[in-house]
Amino acid sequence: MATDGSVTGEVAGRYATALYDLADEAKALDGVAADLGTLRQAVHDIPDLAALLRSPMIERDAKASAMAAILKDAGASDLVRRFVGLVARNNRLFAMPAMIDAFLAELRRRRGESTAEVVSARKLTDEQLATLTRTLQERVGGRVAVETRVDPGLIGGLVVRIGSRMIDASLKTKLERLKFAMKGAT
Repeated sequence: MATDGSVTGEVAGRYATALYDLADEAKALDGVAADLGTLRQAVHDIPDLAALLRSPMIERDAKASAMAAILKDAGASDLVRRFVGLVARNNRLFAMPAMIDAFLAELRRRRGESTAEVVSARKLTDEQLATLTRTLQERVGGRVAVETRVDPGLIGGLVVRIGSRMIDASLKTKLERLKFAMKGAT
């Protein structure tokens, strides 16, 4: 018996592969990736949008109309608008975040890129992001796509994850280590 997570993953994988093929055929991979990145950020930043995607109480036509308006205002490409419309009509918006992740992962895989997830206490400036990207590319020895997220709970510093490797240089972790070391000293 499949779990909810595996069903969502399977649905997301099929839709992401179809979108990838359409975007590749239209020579629009970068534009679609940018539109999906913007949509993913909006879902992350706007709790009501995330709730809209998951809610079984809202009818699919209402969801489709809302998503169409959001994507039009965001200036999304026709391909992305039609794709999200199809997903909404098929009542699969609950899997949209996983579809976006699967599409972007497939794009990076085919381009031979690594993905670095960077969590910082504050939003990184463009200069900081460029420096971090260059440093990570030197360390990894290849292209690296950097995905950023803000967590004020870190207090300062960064947490970087590339594949199974993690570098935690956050002030929060340093303070926790110091606290633990001080407990051992008494």
